[in-house]
Amino acid sequence: MDLVQIVVLAVIQGITEFLPISSSGHLILVPYVTSWPDQGLEFDIAVHIGTLSAIIVYFRRTLFAMARDWLLSIAERREIGESRLAWAVLFGTIPIGIAGLVLHHEIETTLRSPLVVACTTIAYAVLLFIADRVGAQRRDLRTLGWLDVVVIGCAQALSLVPGTSRSGVTITAGLFRNLTRDAAARFSFLLAVPAMMGAGLLDLVGSAGSASGPADTRAIVLGLVISAATGLACIHFFLKWLTRYGVLPYVVYRLVLGAALLWVLL
Repeated sequence: MDLVQIVVLAVIQGITEFLPISSSGHLILVPYVTSWPDQGLEFDIAVHIGTLSAIIVYFRRTLFAMARDWLLSIAERREIGESRLAWAVLFGTIPIGIAGLVLHHEIETTLRSPLVVACTTIAYAVLLFIADRVGAQRRDLRTLGWLDVVVIGCAQALSLVPGTSRSGVTITAGLFRNLTRDAAARFSFLLAVPAMMGAGLLDLVGSAGSASGPADTRAIVLGLVISAATGLACIHFFLKWLTRYGVLPYVVYRLVLGAALLWVLL
């Protein structure tokens, strides 16, 4: 990998992982458009670790409180502080864990095509727009109930299909459940922590013993650092812009991208 490919892919991962426009879809499309050689599984793992690090750093206080109160809630067998939110994140991760284990082969083969990305990009843009318009947007994370967790958790499982966008589909589900934009986005990012950890472990297990040569250390280190820095900035500004401007810019982007892909492919 040359320096341009490393920087471009790392920046794309850092931005698209958190914006509702699909990171997996863009990482499929960019090599397709540029004819770049495959970046390799090691690089993919590195940039995912980078974006995971960005979430952990940004939400470090919330995550620490969730972990602390969760352990106390188990010891004392009652709800304490942020323990309810911690349980919600854990239970909300179960659907994507099951779907990932059952459908892993299909996701990595059959569904990894530009045509699938084009169709899901358009379909979920329409859903996101509808959710933003019909949702009451009056509830915060303190009001999160178990039906919300089930709905948003099952929606997250749909994100395994390239082009869907994990953040996009979970924010959509949260808006349909009448969460505010900020609450839907924050719960989406918190759900990403165990989901991305699980995906990373699966990739590490899958890559064990499959390396055909020495890893490109420069690409791995640069990809991790750049994706982490880009992801951290993206989370910060996205939460500000989402409250101020809503989801319309991302809906328009997805519709234009999906239409352009269909034009080229069909």
